[in-house]
Amino acid sequence: MKTSLNEKIKNIPTKPGVYQFKNDVGEIIYIGKAKNLRTRVRSYFQKNKYQTPKNQSMIKRITDLDWIVVSTEVEALLTEANLVKEHKPHYNINLKDDKSFPYIRITREPYSRIFITRDIVKDGSRYFGPYTDVYLLRRSLKAVHKIFPIRSCDFYLDQEVISAGKVDLCLDYHIKKCEGPCQNLVSQKDYNAMIKRVVQFLQGKTKDTENYINKQMSVAADEMRYEDAAMYRDQLAAVKSFKEKQRKVAADFDNRDVFAMAKQDNMCVTVIVRIRNGRIHSIEKISINIGDERDADIFESVITQFYLNSDFIPKTINVADVPTNKKQLLVWLKEKRNGPVHIQVPRRGEKAREIRLAAQNAKLLVGEWIINRKKRRELIPKMVQQLQEDLQLKIPPRRIEAFDISHLGGTNTVASMVCFIDGKARKSEYRKYKIKTVVGIDDFAAMREVVFRRYRRLKSEQATLPDLILIDGGKGQLSMAISALRELGLDYLTVIGLAKRLEEVFVPGHSDAQSIPRQSPGLILLRKIRDEAHRFAITFQKQKRNKQVRTSIFDSIDGMGPKRVQSLFIVFQDIESIAQANTDIIAKKAKIPLKQAKSVRLAARQFRTEKTPK
Repeated sequence: MKTSLNEKIKNIPTKPGVYQFKNDVGEIIYIGKAKNLRTRVRSYFQKNKYQTPKNQSMIKRITDLDWIVVSTEVEALLTEANLVKEHKPHYNINLKDDKSFPYIRITREPYSRIFITRDIVKDGSRYFGPYTDVYLLRRSLKAVHKIFPIRSCDFYLDQEVISAGKVDLCLDYHIKKCEGPCQNLVSQKDYNAMIKRVVQFLQGKTKDTENYINKQMSVAADEMRYEDAAMYRDQLAAVKSFKEKQRKVAADFDNRDVFAMAKQDNMCVTVIVRIRNGRIHSIEKISINIGDERDADIFESVITQFYLNSDFIPKTINVADVPTNKKQLLVWLKEKRNGPVHIQVPRRGEKAREIRLAAQNAKLLVGEWIINRKKRRELIPKMVQQLQEDLQLKIPPRRIEAFDISHLGGTNTVASMVCFIDGKARKSEYRKYKIKTVVGIDDFAAMREVVFRRYRRLKSEQATLPDLILIDGGKGQLSMAISALRELGLDYLTVIGLAKRLEEVFVPGHSDAQSIPRQSPGLILLRKIRDEAHRFAITFQKQKRNKQVRTSIFDSIDGMGPKRVQSLFIVFQDIESIAQANTDIIAKKAKIPLKQAKSVRLAARQFRTEKTPK
């Protein structure tokens, strides 16, 4: 263990908190929590203590650490969960595709809006989810909008906006899908009362909604408002239809979530069965890549991250095994729910059967996942599979994006980005870049600029990110690319460098080149992609240079105006062709005087002697 790391460990406080282990490039590789930070961190470096294979691998890579002191163990639990969600360290348990889980959001506004979102905004809005079954999510939201006349516009409405008449009535009001809050046709009190009924409906309490609609339908019928009565009748039918699609499971009407899991190879599927009023409200599934974690640790991580942004917490949570730090979990869940929460491990009766139901679903899902993985692997080209093994990647690099820089003695600096999918060039995805911020010869800065520009755009457009980024160059260019990704918060993307001279592959966190056999199909694929990026960059650089040449070297010749230069390049494709041609042929084909033809040929031959681009 390094002296500097040893000194840091000696100075760690003995209070509750969160610790972060980092590798030699400053990347966070593990985040943990502890009641006593010093004792917990020291335990990793005790020579005689048994460490799991996963910990042994991690400890070899630890070169630095940071810690955050908190006031309680519960706060440490939450801080760890939030940091893991943000940084996704390699050695932590991470929910797969967690960022893509959708929620139903009820905004905190005078007249709330209700819609699907994947972004959590801490502004007091309420979130129901996460939903892993998008079909169920859309069915639920469709039922909500059919039953409740909630506004669908995106305007912020308050009394000032309404009084100013800034928003006009839309079609939804005329077809009775909205009560017209924008024109003060429904009071804020009545609208918010409806939102409360929506919350109850999403919590599975459909009986209150049915009673309310029945009452409104009877009033409308008594007052001979038959059109309104028909509308309430249709709403009631929608509630009953939604309710019938929720399977009845038990006579016990307590709301609860049931957690169970199944594991195979390095894959774990956790199934959460949500039971509301004795019916299965939804079945959620979460897949996790695991190492040698205990079931109790997995349950703790899943429960913490699953409820982190949700207001959809029941009174009872039934699990197949007691989660680690159950006491701290309960304190946090009770505070978040603002009411009692119980974590139980049923051993017999109906609730134990529910655990078995969830476990059976998880077992089927993990089996299906293994089958699908084998099918997907069969469809992945062998070169891509071999590259995954050569670089020890978690997933096959099916989408690879590669970058190269080209210039002529520090002028006309350009960059290229080529894209390969399943080992084949996808030319429609190629991109050219003119370097804007670099003057002179500085390939490192140019590489940083182009990587930053590329992924800033993809991030803003929420477009598909690559499985692997290939940088044409060694450790210098690679470190610049990593710096750009880190600034964008995308440093979790896999990026490597391929140096030209010795065909060496450099990976972040390792000072030496990777030992990949020269005849490996994976390395051959990398060279092919690198060479294509190089070709594309040079082609663009030549085009840019030729365009500049067309408006520079021939313009300075007496008698060569824009029209003559244009006719010259209609006949001859490039400078090289002009340099090789006979003076008489240039004069005859381009229809220019012999004197100017001689000067043109001389200028072209002089230009050809200059060095070619990098």
